[in-house]
Amino acid sequence: MHAPLSGVVTTFNNAATLARCLDSLAFCDEIVVLDSGSDDATLEIAQARNARIHAQPFAGYGPQKQAAIDLASHDWILLLDADEFLDDGAAQGIVRELEAPRADGYRLERQEWLFWRWPHRCTRGNRQLRLFRKSMGGMNAVPVHAAPEVRGRVIDLPVLFRHYGEPDLATRVEKINRYSSGLLEHTRGKRKSFIGLRLLVYPSLAFLKLYVGKRYFLNGWAGFFAARTQAFYAFLKYAKVMEAQRR
Repeated sequence: MHAPLSGVVTTFNNAATLARCLDSLAFCDEIVVLDSGSDDATLEIAQARNARIHAQPFAGYGPQKQAAIDLASHDWILLLDADEFLDDGAAQGIVRELEAPRADGYRLERQEWLFWRWPHRCTRGNRQLRLFRKSMGGMNAVPVHAAPEVRGRVIDLPVLFRHYGEPDLATRVEKINRYSSGLLEHTRGKRKSFIGLRLLVYPSLAFLKLYVGKRYFLNGWAGFFAARTQAFYAFLKYAKVMEAQRR
């Protein structure tokens, strides 16, 4: 018998991807969906899968997810975005682990959709804390990229989930621009040291980290586009800070 588990998802107009997300969470003892005003078929999709649906205005990336976590009935939380889903076999791995948990939180491997393809099997994914006990932690206060944090033991679990990333370059660039502006608002008034050096060095390091370090070169032009746009994101983050300082 495994520990009771709540699947938790926040939504806003996610009709295109939500069905696959919730279907992958069907093994959970409950599914909690917190919506922030969808006007497409999102709620109908959640209702058809017997999710517990709640609604509130969007409170920010971290606070919205924390509100959804707080609505869950069980201590163990499996947190997914509405454009993510568990890979085949992931449910069995999670259930086996929760029969005798070895930790208070688990990092799962996430693979990103690269514009028109899934990554090569030898491409290294990112590990993210998504399975955890809410009594031992919750969302941090980092802007834009808020993530769960746990007071206790955290280990890797050999379970894969997939993320439907941006479908085209235009959408990716729009998101990069929005996120970098959000980070600027958070750091406004705070002095950034060595900003010029960071601006010169970090974009190239970001490209090499993905393209070489995580083997994105195995994914052809899709991998090159992904690594190059990540470098552009690194550039925008520091360029906007420098621009604000000089104004």
